[in-house]
Amino acid sequence: MSQEETDYAQVFMEFVRSRENYINQLKEMTTYRKKSFVTNFMDLYLYNERLATKILNEPRYILPVLEAGLYDEIDEFDVPIVSSSFKDIVKRIHIRVVNLTETVPLRKIRADYGNRLIQVEGIVVRATKIMQRFLKATFRHEHPECMQEFEWPEEGEMGDVYEVPSTCPVCGKPGRFKLIPEKSRFVDWQKIVIQEKPEELPPGQLPRQLEIVLEDDLVDSVRPGDRVKIVGVLEPKIDQVKRGSLPVLDTYLKANSVEVQQKALEEVVLSEEDERKIKEMAQDPWIVDTIIKSIAPSIYDRLEIKEAVAVALFGGVPKVLPDESRIRGDIHVLIIGDPGVAKSQILQFVARTAPRAVYTTGKGATAAGLTATVVRDKETGEYALEAGALVIADGGVAIIDEIDKMAEHDRVSIHEAMEQQTVSIAKAGIVAKLNARATVIAAGNPKLGRYIIERPLSDNINLPPTILSRFDLIFILIDNPGKEDDVMAWHILEAHSNKLKVSKNIDVKMLKKYIVYARKNVFPQLTDEAKKLLMEFFVKMRAKSTESPESPVIITPRQLEALIRISEAYARMRLSNKVEIQDAERAINIMRLFMERVSTDESGKVDVDVVLTGKPKSTREKMERMLEIIDTLSSQSGCAKLKDIEKEAEGIGIDKASAEKLIEQMRKQVLIVEQRTNCYKKV
Repeated sequence: MSQEETDYAQVFMEFVRSRENYINQLKEMTTYRKKSFVTNFMDLYLYNERLATKILNEPRYILPVLEAGLYDEIDEFDVPIVSSSFKDIVKRIHIRVVNLTETVPLRKIRADYGNRLIQVEGIVVRATKIMQRFLKATFRHEHPECMQEFEWPEEGEMGDVYEVPSTCPVCGKPGRFKLIPEKSRFVDWQKIVIQEKPEELPPGQLPRQLEIVLEDDLVDSVRPGDRVKIVGVLEPKIDQVKRGSLPVLDTYLKANSVEVQQKALEEVVLSEEDERKIKEMAQDPWIVDTIIKSIAPSIYDRLEIKEAVAVALFGGVPKVLPDESRIRGDIHVLIIGDPGVAKSQILQFVARTAPRAVYTTGKGATAAGLTATVVRDKETGEYALEAGALVIADGGVAIIDEIDKMAEHDRVSIHEAMEQQTVSIAKAGIVAKLNARATVIAAGNPKLGRYIIERPLSDNINLPPTILSRFDLIFILIDNPGKEDDVMAWHILEAHSNKLKVSKNIDVKMLKKYIVYARKNVFPQLTDEAKKLLMEFFVKMRAKSTESPESPVIITPRQLEALIRISEAYARMRLSNKVEIQDAERAINIMRLFMERVSTDESGKVDVDVVLTGKPKSTREKMERMLEIIDTLSSQSGCAKLKDIEKEAEGIGIDKASAEKLIEQMRKQVLIVEQRTNCYKKV
């Protein structure tokens, strides 16, 4: 080391010894044989501004010097275990710098930042498998007069390009050099790609990406979907330089430290003044109604939809059971409605208000784009795992507009993400499970343009029961002309004139902070009174299903779990750690509203099978009777003629139109086949 390098190393060691937390960290390093020593840049800057500035501007020169100095003096903190010292096991250590003064946005990275230490933030969207990079290659000079082995390069480490010496450093002669892998030294290597956060993306812009190289103990520290803060050195890709090519290079970041920001709630900073205001607001006995009215205030009425959205934004409390199975706390909401009833406007409001939100539309979304996929890296040719919208929305809200426009095979992919809240993938030898703990708020249009009240839900929407059953709340928006049209028109005109009175409402920024505070600090638990009320409602509804053999199933345990989540959300709105009777009552009311509007059969009775299976019990029973008729008639004459089926059906109370409709449904489900024209047989 030169005198200057020795001085820098001494200053750094004095800094380390001056703080107890760093001494304890060194002791922990030596005890557990760790390779990384984490240094807070602000601590170092306050201790010695000159050294801190040197690290910022010349990291490739100064960090190896400090690491060598720390490694030389680490023995004094080492406690030998089974006669082996720290240096016997760990051959190199790293100084990881965190908490730089400035975070550089990905779209602001320019050439001026080259070869400097910078800090960036983003979402990991892609990760390659772990590979090994040469630190030092050992070659043998295949010349009869030499045959000597040597390490290459002679000084330092091998860079980004694999190099073979032109002449032997031992004898000075050119020749053939054979690589000896078992004597070469390698380091773990992995490449990830980070992307701008959706909430920071300027409108109408494509998200920028940056490649990051992780080495040694940093590999496998993050996975797709993680939000990270990375400190590293911005370097050019010199391996792109080819004779005759354009002198234009891409850049990548060689990571020095990686911090995973697990919680979405940490991204919104709350001041003491904000917390004081939030606690004051929670004292208002009408706070729940105020929050509901503050959801998309520019939209007239639609209070039940706004209430469902408010409940989803606050969410319930996730639980981990003793057997390590997880019960989700996220509340999924589906809005089905006629054109022009402000569905998309409500979703856009959610995207602005939720602490973390990813907005997508069904027409432009594929299974790979929503969940995860495996892509081939264009440089290495290796397969890499790439995260989709639901994984990126982990810990926040995934908003899917026009969900009915999604292709059927793409729609199936979100089943697992909605209930188990994970995304599993098994492609090209990569088997992985990623977290997708996101609330799903979706909207869609009726199949026939407008919602037809006389028809069941399955006839009105182009979504399978398997998806519908995973939504906790489903609401239908129907555009009914009526006596309130003048009030609605005035509301819209006032909104367009910027004269809408929303003084009593909570503004978007404050509402966002209120949601963050509630989700971060409030974890309500059911009181005995609330438990009793929910249980009585559930048992009462179930009892109605046993009144007669024809009675439909009104409620299932899945709806009871939804009731618990919704009750917890109401308690969170009040910033209460107890779910009280008033919360359970509101949850029962909104659930009853959903069931009466959506889960009703042809006779108007509530039947949860309308959502769970797509067919109410009454339709299912009629279908069973029709199958019996067809089976009986076809056993006599080979196949059952349509006129004979209709005649027998009329005898058991099924009219001609219903019989034809049921036959068509059974034919589509391949329960029956048409042997010849208008003659059917059971499969």
